[in-house]
Amino acid sequence: MIRADRLITDCRLATMVEGGEPYGAIEDGAILIEDGRIAWVGARADLPAHEAVETERLDGRWVTPGLIDCHTHLVFGGDRSGEFEQRLNGATYEEIARAGGGIVSTMAATRAATEDALYASALGRLAGLTATGVTTVEIKSGYGLDRETELKMLRVARRIGREAGVRVRTSYLGLHAVPPEWKADRGGYVDLAVDGILPAAHADGLVDAVDAYCEPIAFSTEEVGRLFDRARALGLPVKLHADQLSDGGGAALAGRYGALSADHVEHTSEAGVRAMAEAGVVAVLLPGAYLMLRETTPPPIDLFRRHGVAMAVATDCNPGTSPVASMTAAISLACVQFRLTPEEALAGATRRAAKALGLGGEIGTLEAGKAADLAAWDIERPAELAYWLGKPLLARTWIAGRATGSPR
Repeated sequence: MIRADRLITDCRLATMVEGGEPYGAIEDGAILIEDGRIAWVGARADLPAHEAVETERLDGRWVTPGLIDCHTHLVFGGDRSGEFEQRLNGATYEEIARAGGGIVSTMAATRAATEDALYASALGRLAGLTATGVTTVEIKSGYGLDRETELKMLRVARRIGREAGVRVRTSYLGLHAVPPEWKADRGGYVDLAVDGILPAAHADGLVDAVDAYCEPIAFSTEEVGRLFDRARALGLPVKLHADQLSDGGGAALAGRYGALSADHVEHTSEAGVRAMAEAGVVAVLLPGAYLMLRETTPPPIDLFRRHGVAMAVATDCNPGTSPVASMTAAISLACVQFRLTPEEALAGATRRAAKALGLGGEIGTLEAGKAADLAAWDIERPAELAYWLGKPLLARTWIAGRATGSPR
């Protein structure tokens, strides 16, 4: 006899478990939830003996794992709509960055904002994600670039996790750009980021992972290696913005350090792909940035498939290069721009995104023992999550078995 808090029934399940039916589909399914976890999941005809406090019938809706946005810059001050206009008038991202725009302009606005202001503005963007099925979100620092503001951003991210009804994983992104006050002493800033800010953030319990931006316009593999060595010493996993604008060896570096993920990876070589495959590094695809920057070199999808590299999908929600606050839009763009199949893209927003956060044993599939993070959808087939762009599809979500929002 299974004792459960809740029985969810009269639904179709896309369990996203690998193997078997596409999407891990169960056409007439049921889920038993106890203490925030899935106690049993399967075909309704096989439902075991149980006692459920509450039964919820979903009228044939599809249920998936709650979606996971595994790469965002959700907390920041201001916006960069003016730079968006500049790019449409012909300026490149690199030109804008070298002229003092880009990350540095957001840095100034973020430094000036209070924690309450950063929290309030982030909630507006988070609303777009949760309205499209997101139950877990990764949030990076990287727009402070000094000790006070980096810690401020990470505190806001933790507050979102406590108060805003989503799971949050934080990433320290101190090596994002060199702030203006350190332009004459680049090495001094790297010292601060590696030896000053990261240990302080870790001591305050604000960091789940460590990230960096590895590009000629940002930081070298040697500089990033110093940061990753410190992260290792602190027992923190790493991830990397890699090979977005050029093949700078970022994917290979991620492989050497056994990173959780290498993100962007548009220019990654086959050698880099092999390094990722050998180390189990997830490729996080960010089609929003690819779209907004009007890039023409897509990630090496066929090489990832050939070498067995797991591909996740995320919004990269940020003010400069991916003002995207919809997870289903990211799924759709990954299919249209990168030619992922709808099943690959949904896996990229569920089980593979969970792996990219080091949470594969906790969330990302509908399996007994995992957290009961679910999303119910008004669709007739899972492929609609990739097919529609902008149509409201979400009926409701549950996080740790607790329903969030009102049913639609």
